Amino acid sequence: MTSEKLAAGSSFPAITLPVLGGDKRSLSVPQNGCDWILVAVYRGKHCPLCTKYLQELNSVLPDLNRQGVDVIAVSADDESRAAEQMAEVAPRFDVAYGMTVPHMQAMGLFISGPRNGVDVEAPFAEPGLFVLDATGTVQIIDISNVPFARPDLAWIAKGIGFRRGPMKAAPINGTYA
Repeated sequence: MTSEKLAAGSSFPAITLPVLGGDKRSLSVPQNGCDWILVAVYRGKHCPLCTKYLQELNSVLPDLNRQGVDVIAVSADDESRAAEQMAEVAPRFDVAYGMTVPHMQAMGLFISGPRNGVDVEAPFAEPGLFVLDATGTVQIIDISNVPFARPDLAWIAKGIGFRRGPMKAAPINGTYA
């Protein structure tokens, strides 16, 4: 299943989901004193590459937070599957769960069915990474149809610093009309 891709410079869709620990969170609203947010969409518990990527996200989290960037990860997994995977990740960022196919479509993600994974019971999102500014505008976007094609998180952190610093006044990349 495909969906219409979210454009750089557009507003991120208003999606609120439960997070591990019992609260609910908007995916487009930074917290913890930050004014930007990085939304990392991962495939779910069935994906060992996702576990590794989220562990790497832990390692760049201090740099992102220093730059005023909050982080949230999200998948279509239910609470128990998300919690089971996060026991291995030990995230220092919020993890949302319960993303639906309409949510995936609103974000412009590639969507795969249960036959595209092992131990999968429902459609799931392929990886996506979105960096939003304080207004919820998509500054950086990366969408993949496979788990092994994702941006390097250390480079993303450096790029955010560049975007928020020397390139602050420049138009958002990819918005030439």
